Amino acid sequence: MRKRERNCGRLEIRLPDCQEVTPSQVGFPGARLAARMATQVRRNRKWCREIIYLLYSLTLAEVHAQGLLQLKRGYWVIESRLHHCLDLTLGEDQSRVRNPRAARALGKIRRVVVSLANAAVDRARRRHPKTKHNTRSFQQRFRPARGGRERLHALIHSKFPKVLDL
Repeated sequence: MRKRERNCGRLEIRLPDCQEVTPSQVGFPGARLAARMATQVRRNRKWCREIIYLLYSLTLAEVHAQGLLQLKRGYWVIESRLHHCLDLTLGEDQSRVRNPRAARALGKIRRVVVSLANAAVDRARRRHPKTKHNTRSFQQRFRPARGGRERLHALIHSKFPKVLDL
């Protein structure tokens, strides 16, 4: 099942190889499938080769039904929609909170904020497809210089907040 495609102007060739495993074979609980994906990417007229190893909790039949390459690509949706926003917009990597309970609570609050911001951006893009709004513009609405304290208070205490309006 060799796959050739263009991605960001580069030619990419992927060749996955799958094998069913048991958790004791790989030392990972819940593992049912091990995959090896050989990737060739042409960058600047040179071919780069890379091998990626993956573990899945799905069976071989389930993976073939969903498509191994689509599952692998689906991982980056999480990375770009959540973790990238947490790092850039909210500076999660610079956080110096070391208490595990405080870090967990702060992480949950950050994820709620990013979810609200993504919903607001999606809503703005549905209304105006060429809009430049992003999660950072959503966050800037709550800065002190722009009446952020009052907006945040209204968000917390309102039954039907208009927080999703950018």
